[in-house]
Amino acid sequence: MRRFASFREFYPYYLGEHGHRTSRRLHFIGSCGALACVALAIAQRNAWWLLAALLCGYAFAWVGHFFFEKNRPATFRHPFYSFAGDWVMFKDIVTGRIPF
Repeated sequence: MRRFASFREFYPYYLGEHGHRTSRRLHFIGSCGALACVALAIAQRNAWWLLAALLCGYAFAWVGHFFFEKNRPATFRHPFYSFAGDWVMFKDIVTGRIPF
């Protein structure tokens, strides 16, 4: 298992694991769904939506990895960096730094 000294070192690796456009799109859709579930958790004061947020985000992402990238999600090896990477990549897609 490769070790990373910082998130800054990890993120280029993370992007390399998300080279397939469909995979990035699935990650983006899953993140949007997760945000919607978090909003519902707050609006309805129901914590079960937080579980739905995790399931939605990871389900779309893992479909992207297993069927398009043909690799194992970084979540299994680097869970915290991977979670942060999802949101930085989301921001990079929204700002146009990474193509949707």
